[in-house]
Amino acid sequence: MTLPSGTADLEVRKVLRKQGALITRSQALAAGCTESWLRNKLRPDGPWRVVLPGIYLASNGVLTIGQRDIAAVLHGGRGCVITGMAALRMQGVQVPITETVDILVPAKRKRASADFVRVHRTGKMPERVFLIDDLPYAACARAMADAMRGRSDLRSVTDVVAAAVQQNACTIQQLSAELRAGPKPGSASLRAALAAVADGVASVAEADFRRLVRVGRLPEPMYNPRLYAGDVFLAKPDAWWPDAGVAAEVDSREWHLSPGGWQRTMARHARMSAQGIIVLHFPPSRIRSDPAGIVAELRSAIEAGRRRAPLSIRAVIGR
Repeated sequence: MTLPSGTADLEVRKVLRKQGALITRSQALAAGCTESWLRNKLRPDGPWRVVLPGIYLASNGVLTIGQRDIAAVLHGGRGCVITGMAALRMQGVQVPITETVDILVPAKRKRASADFVRVHRTGKMPERVFLIDDLPYAACARAMADAMRGRSDLRSVTDVVAAAVQQNACTIQQLSAELRAGPKPGSASLRAALAAVADGVASVAEADFRRLVRVGRLPEPMYNPRLYAGDVFLAKPDAWWPDAGVAAEVDSREWHLSPGGWQRTMARHARMSAQGIIVLHFPPSRIRSDPAGIVAELRSAIEAGRRRAPLSIRAVIGR
């Protein structure tokens, strides 16, 4: 066996320190290690072991979670991104423990899954990537969409989605955008789980909105009235100030979850605006994060509405 030079030994140690005691075959050879030296290290009773094709661990121990992520990135190559459960875990979402690491690679790259690494070739690499300990992780919403696609256990999917939203790892809007942008096959459970979680968020947000109106000392509106122009139904906004002609809507899950929901919301907005109604939309996340800004916008709209001629809008409660 030919031993590596002192310079090669130092280079190998440097790589191992940087990569959690992991090194690729090409890195070892580039450092000056010989084929015979590597074979000796990797012999059945040797100090190193193969963890993935061409990727070695400089010990005989069990890979840690962090080492699995490093090995997955070394396997995927430059530009790959960790997604799925591993990415959710690293962003603080409580997820079931799994040894599998999912990675995304560009569609044109020929890279196969191996052992604990599951490779997903895609033409839509993540726009947002987080570097954690120098490893690239997909943002929560994309990681969630990748992790839950194809899963049929609605309860477990809902648990993970709810945990991510409650821990502020991602928002309903971000998850919905990923659903719209991603492939439809295999998304049924995630879509249903997101709808269930969003219903809870929306109901809480509506209660938060009413509390915001009281605390902000705004005029008391009518809540959930049906608005008519003559006999033509316009909409049922969450709040209505009749003397100002101002309507406020806490964006519902329907608005977020589908192109159809967006179109219906815009059509409702257009019907009210065409009658001179000032329509303001507030997502649940903003009700929590910017209550003062919302109060200011509502007060300004109400004052502006009161300075003009009254609108001929009929409001009905309880139908």
